[in-house]
Amino acid sequence: MRLQRIKDLREDNDLKQIHLAKILNVSQAQYSRIENGENEITLDSLIRLAKFYNTSTDYILGLTNERHVYPKKKNITNISNP
Repeated sequence: MRLQRIKDLREDNDLKQIHLAKILNVSQAQYSRIENGENEITLDSLIRLAKFYNTSTDYILGLTNERHVYPKKKNITNISNP
């Protein structure tokens, strides 16, 4: 699966592939193959990119067009039954 958004995010931030490769602890060639859809992205790499770009994994995967991180859920402790 080609993840166009990781390329778009990288280019929007004026970054080189080598910079992202270092963040993901892979070679530039490996990163290029991920960006071009030749290699699948690992869950760990997906999460690292989402944190780095301060976006959601859903945005990177193309499941939403909302670029911002989802708000953290509030911890609900008092739920009364109707």
